[in-house]
Amino acid sequence: MNIVIFGAGAIGSLFGALLAKNNTVVLVGRAPHIIAIQQNGLNINGKTHLHVKLSAVESVKDVSISPNLILLTVKSYDTETAIKHTLPLIHDETVVVSLQNGLDNIEKIEHIVDKDCIVAGVTTHGAIFSNPGVIKHTGKGKTFLGELDGRRSKRLENIVHLFNEAGIETQISDDIVKEIWVKVIINSSINPLTAFFNCKNGYLLENPLLYKIVEVISEESTNIAQAEGIKLTTSDMIQRTKEVIRETASNYSSMLQSIQQRKNTEIDSINRKLVIIGKRHRINTPMNKILVELVMSLTDG
Repeated sequence: MNIVIFGAGAIGSLFGALLAKNNTVVLVGRAPHIIAIQQNGLNINGKTHLHVKLSAVESVKDVSISPNLILLTVKSYDTETAIKHTLPLIHDETVVVSLQNGLDNIEKIEHIVDKDCIVAGVTTHGAIFSNPGVIKHTGKGKTFLGELDGRRSKRLENIVHLFNEAGIETQISDDIVKEIWVKVIINSSINPLTAFFNCKNGYLLENPLLYKIVEVISEESTNIAQAEGIKLTTSDMIQRTKEVIRETASNYSSMLQSIQQRKNTEIDSINRKLVIIGKRHRINTPMNKILVELVMSLTDG
């Protein structure tokens, strides 16, 4: 299959390296990472060890294949720009898979391309940049893909098979919107706290005060999801959030990495979006509001 990965950051590069074993893959990303891949190939270490020679470009204008699949792995604040850039690559049979953090990515993509060509996904894999051309796979996880209407289409089955064949453990979700909400609730409770307190994920359960704050944020964010008709329970989401913290205890969250690299964060698509939805349902969101302000005090957003 011809695959273009737009947003060759840590996760995009990891998935690209794995998928390149059986497919024609082109990574689209930023220098100096792309230049390093062009010169020396892509190296993955940590939980996965791979050295892959694959096509990597800085602009979609340099993509030489007609993709069957476009994997969108850009940060949420770049979604609109990214999908506009990929428009020349999209044809009748092209599937656009959003594998991103945040609540508003699908909404942004739908404004630009036909809803029927979109498949949504979430992943719990952890990956970070070590150096240009080198990605560290910090944690193996699961990936869920689903049609927006919940049906089990042939194309979805094919993509899930493709991922599993590449060694990316992937399942079909009959309710991918729910899976997106689950990840957002977990991220809303972990990412801003680790970003502000400059700590690894595990510290949130070691510090008694932060331990309690994690519970309060999880409850507040779950209440918002429930108001949107998402069938989740507070107790389950608190437990799942703590499980993720334990599983990723030695990791630095993506939001903290963004702060450290002086880049924008995804706070708008996570906590600020929760505040907006909460307001629509007349739900008080004091914790999420505070987290937005704390993160905004560290960066331009």
